[in-house]
Amino acid sequence: MLLQVSYWKSFVTILSRVSRTSVSAEGGSVLKRALFAPANCALLISILSAPALAETLSVAPGGIVRWPGVEVDRCGQAGRTFAAVSGDCWYAIDLLTPEGEMRLSRWRRGQKEIATVRVSAYPYEVQHITLDDDSQVNLSSADLARVKEENRRIGALWALDTPRRFDLPLSSPLESLPSGGRFGSRRFFNNQPRSPHNGADYSAAAGESVLAVADGRVALAGDFFFSGGSVFLDHGDGLISMYFHLQELAVEQGRDVKRGEVIGSVGQTGRATGPHLHMGLRWRGARIDPSLLLASTEQIPTIPD
Repeated sequence: MLLQVSYWKSFVTILSRVSRTSVSAEGGSVLKRALFAPANCALLISILSAPALAETLSVAPGGIVRWPGVEVDRCGQAGRTFAAVSGDCWYAIDLLTPEGEMRLSRWRRGQKEIATVRVSAYPYEVQHITLDDDSQVNLSSADLARVKEENRRIGALWALDTPRRFDLPLSSPLESLPSGGRFGSRRFFNNQPRSPHNGADYSAAAGESVLAVADGRVALAGDFFFSGGSVFLDHGDGLISMYFHLQELAVEQGRDVKRGEVIGSVGQTGRATGPHLHMGLRWRGARIDPSLLLASTEQIPTIPD
């Protein structure tokens, strides 16, 4: 991506030199001598011998892109700048980002660098869920008012920008983490369309301990209409982890927690069909697949340095 700009500039340089060469009665001879002058030949050879440009990196909505480097001053995305994590820039791609190209930036040794990635089409499946309690699908006016107020309180968390307190990858939210699923699935409750699934569901027995995935502070905790017993942890740098449908909460708002500390227990409170842990992640406001940061970061799409 950055190399492509360099090659184009080299080609323009050759054209500029040739264009300053007048064409006389000798016809193409003068043009030929100008084109193959030693300085121009060197530029042509550098272009022709350069490695083929890699295809534009592709990332799914709800994914993450890593741009490693050395001496990186800061990173930038959508008008926001932030610090590198262990020298690398990490970019969170929101679940509802439309298909198309996205420009990412970083500053290294005082110089701004640009890379372009392509966000793929929405790849997630459709999920149909049947609830016996229809009041959790067709809400009363009182419940709608409650949900609106809860969403206001939760939405305020996405703007938090405290110092980073986490390392990657994150630790497991359960002692033994099963494969999680249905992140991003388009959900229908009792055949009515609702918002895509913003987290991952992990099967677990009721009462099993739920653990903090990194050091942080309890930004919000309590009982919510849809998510039931819930804990929201602020890990800094805009990273918020969420744990839903808890049977019991072991922490209160404002408390600091350590990586691996028990924050609650698995349940089926709120809108849930059985005991499980729903875990979600927001990074700088973007809804991302938690599994990407719970496993080895080698799987993350990476922009060549």
